[in-house]
Amino acid sequence: MSLVLVEQKQPGVLWLTLNRPEIHNAFNDEVINDLLEQLDKAESDPEIRVLVLASSGKNFSAGADLNWMKSMKDASYEENIFDALQLANLLYRLNHCSKPTICRIQGAAFGGGVGLVSCCDMAVAVKSATFALSEVKIGLIPATISPYVVRAMGERNARRFFQTAETFTAERASAMRLLHEVVETEAEMDAQIQLWIDGLLANGPHAMSESKRLIGDVVARPLSEDILRCTSEWIAKVRISPEGQEGLRAFLDKRKPDWLAHTNIPGLKENP
Repeated sequence: MSLVLVEQKQPGVLWLTLNRPEIHNAFNDEVINDLLEQLDKAESDPEIRVLVLASSGKNFSAGADLNWMKSMKDASYEENIFDALQLANLLYRLNHCSKPTICRIQGAAFGGGVGLVSCCDMAVAVKSATFALSEVKIGLIPATISPYVVRAMGERNARRFFQTAETFTAERASAMRLLHEVVETEAEMDAQIQLWIDGLLANGPHAMSESKRLIGDVVARPLSEDILRCTSEWIAKVRISPEGQEGLRAFLDKRKPDWLAHTNIPGLKENP
């Protein structure tokens, strides 16, 4: 049985589905390596425009597999570092993926599962979903996921939930900005994902990738004259790029740009 299901449900959209429902989609080194392999393939494939991270069964992910954790109980300090770096590398790659990423959450998302949610660009959950950063309950800390979770939910919320290990609802997760949308049913969740996909496929692939890089760059910079120059150079570079030139020409010619020439997205209209 594949630990990660790989499927293109429509052209340009790759679904990666955690497939260990019998243990609540907890992940181990095999799952991590499978996800890394698929992320690498998606990055190098220009036909893949959007990634969706999902899970089979009732729960999104319980975090780290207990058997995997047991195997590291007697490991040395150096072995523990090597082990932790596997998950850290996956989270980094997912967070920095050049393609738009969407996370689909049902049931429980605990520990490392919250980390996966935090690394995706867009996240939607059903109202019944629950979340927890439960590491301290077993004397551990949410270390490798912390750079992404703290950025997603904010330092103030992290101070509470990292230490209390409270379970919180999808509505609270949305209020903390961990989620973008909360819906009643899985059917509504899939409809929201499709709405995002349709919008993403209509946009310039390079422009979206550059926008993502832009966000990472500007949040790390102080508001100074340096950022004025940086952002001006960035838009100038994109304007003269092949995609930027094509997009501007298409807009002025009132036609679809070439990245949409062979697509038929419902509701998408020609430029007025």
